[in-house]
Amino acid sequence: MQFRVLTYNVHKGIGGIDRRYRPERIMAVVEHYVPDIVLLQEVDDGVPRSHFHCQVDLFADALGFDHRAYQKNVSLKVGCYGNAILSRFPIEILGSIDLTLPYKKRRQALVASVHLRWEHHNRTLVLTNVHLGLSGYERKQQLLRLLDHEFLRHHHRQTPMIIGGDYNDVWGMLGNHSLVPAGFTCAAGRIRTFPAALPLRPLDRFFVRGNLNVDHVFAGHSNLARQASDHLPLIGDFVLIE
Repeated sequence: MQFRVLTYNVHKGIGGIDRRYRPERIMAVVEHYVPDIVLLQEVDDGVPRSHFHCQVDLFADALGFDHRAYQKNVSLKVGCYGNAILSRFPIEILGSIDLTLPYKKRRQALVASVHLRWEHHNRTLVLTNVHLGLSGYERKQQLLRLLDHEFLRHHHRQTPMIIGGDYNDVWGMLGNHSLVPAGFTCAAGRIRTFPAALPLRPLDRFFVRGNLNVDHVFAGHSNLARQASDHLPLIGDFVLIE
């Protein structure tokens, strides 16, 4: 079975160039790439700058995703923002892993078990949606904490697993120190996704493990994608190994 995952730091629906709140641009970008599963970061809920929208429901309803999950990371004076998962497949298990370090912005990983169903088959895919910190030390500690969490540790190494999101990894070397020794591989090379208008840095990544092949990974470079957020979306096509 082949399926498509899209990870996207949507910057609260605020354009990276014009700084205008236009959630319809985010929706159009996501719709263009026809993903089966979407990992979103910086998703607002009840914030004045985004018209008090509950963006996880706004996006999921408009795009036809029946299954969705939201995780509040940062509380504001009014409302909050965090990570979200949209899925065309049932989300069976949800959890949050606290990745916050002392004196740093609150960070969490949103984890889920998704049941991929097709014909007479039913397979479990473990998803983790991350938005890591800004300092190198912070990111390394966050990945170590993530890998040590029971939600990830109790899964067999052959269980299909994807850790995707905004790694804030300016040089694209972070995974070599923690994820690769844990059996993960990077799904693609240094694909530049930030800033969207003129991409210079590979901040967004997929790391995979288990019975899963990577068919193709690319960044969305449409004109609209360059305007909708300060990141480009990263799209991956994956194939389950029977």
